[in-house]
Amino acid sequence: MIDHSSSNGSPRKACIIGAGSSGIAAAKTLRERGIPYDCFEMGSGIGGMWRYDNDNGRSSAYKSLHINTSRDTMAYSDFPLPRDWVPFPDHSHVLKYFESYVDHFGFRDTITFRTKVEKVEPAGNGEWNVTVVGPDGQPRTNRYGAVLVANGHHWNPRMVTYPGEFHGQQMHSHHYRTPDLVVGKRVLVVGFGNSSCDIACESSRIADATFMSIRRGAHVIPKYMFGWAMDTILPKWLWSYLPWWMIRPIFAAGLWWARGKMSWYGLPEPEHRVLQEHPTISADLFNVIGHGYLKIKPNVQELCGDSVKFVDGSVEKIDLIVWCTGYNITFPFFDNSIIDPLNNEVRLYHQVVHPDQPGLYFIGLVQPWGAIMPLAEAQAKWVADLLAGTSGLPPREKMLAEIQQHRAEIERRYTKSTRHTIQVDFYPYQNQLTKVAKRGHNWPKQPLNP
Repeated sequence: MIDHSSSNGSPRKACIIGAGSSGIAAAKTLRERGIPYDCFEMGSGIGGMWRYDNDNGRSSAYKSLHINTSRDTMAYSDFPLPRDWVPFPDHSHVLKYFESYVDHFGFRDTITFRTKVEKVEPAGNGEWNVTVVGPDGQPRTNRYGAVLVANGHHWNPRMVTYPGEFHGQQMHSHHYRTPDLVVGKRVLVVGFGNSSCDIACESSRIADATFMSIRRGAHVIPKYMFGWAMDTILPKWLWSYLPWWMIRPIFAAGLWWARGKMSWYGLPEPEHRVLQEHPTISADLFNVIGHGYLKIKPNVQELCGDSVKFVDGSVEKIDLIVWCTGYNITFPFFDNSIIDPLNNEVRLYHQVVHPDQPGLYFIGLVQPWGAIMPLAEAQAKWVADLLAGTSGLPPREKMLAEIQQHRAEIERRYTKSTRHTIQVDFYPYQNQLTKVAKRGHNWPKQPLNP
């Protein structure tokens, strides 16, 4: 049975999918603006990825996980993190912060937990049929005037294949939780992102041997530079208003003085410049390499039963492989005809609005140089303006032109990789959302409840 309350004279609702850090920002914003909504969360609690061992099965958090952006830069605009917390708190503190946020603004009762969104289909006239399954296992379908997708993009592991077979244990970093499984083993960590550095450093101190396979070089950024958290060493105005090609030499010079060349640590020199990739941030990597705990290897060439052969011809006996090979952007409740994120490509107007599906919005589907939380909040405020009818959207052709322009900028700016398809610069993107909401005053408006 479909609830047609959106079209029988009563106020139409929005539907929010997910109650992680982006979903709760959307729920708080709509609640604040008086926009009716339902929010559905698969798990029994909020927090998404930041809820360790989340019973929704989607969290990639490991027990030792800490944030890579500093405390103050990850906070929502109107709810700062406690000043007595350390600059880089762990996942338990981050979850505590989200719990406090929800309770402070009083909207926990608007979230329906243990409820999975099974299917989202357009119903015409900008409305959507959303089918959910609750704890009783019975599907029910409701109609909504808008759908805000906040299901995250770090939960569907991307696997890679190499020639040969491996007879030992292997796992994706998504399933890694504690380091006890590496004790007494020879471990290979594949990848050079943030998770791979964290896991390799942790393993290197207790495993029999730990190797990290690196396909290409990266600019590893320490968490502290000259005594400052790395994301606060340059002032906000500089990140906000100078073009990236002017910021790059300034940041690169500071990084050089704080860290030196990557080859000094036995790591491959990157073929790209600083700020041309999503940052790899680690406070420990250089130390464990320097102490001899972690050995660096090039790309894998072949899996050889109980060993791994690398492209330099070296072979190492390996008991456990941890694949830190990223994630696929996935929307299991959509048909591919609505949105098909092949190769992690999602073509959205300012990374939020679907140009061909009225009433469909995406919150938190960005990969910033910085934290997602404040950007998800800014996105939610823009969407709230659209739903309230205080802002509008330009013609489809203009939206498509902006999408193409952004795609071209990404290709010029970043190395070619699926990890960069949703990349944004934190402060410029935040400012961009504010500006587009203001420009929308002059564009056609389609409020949720006209």
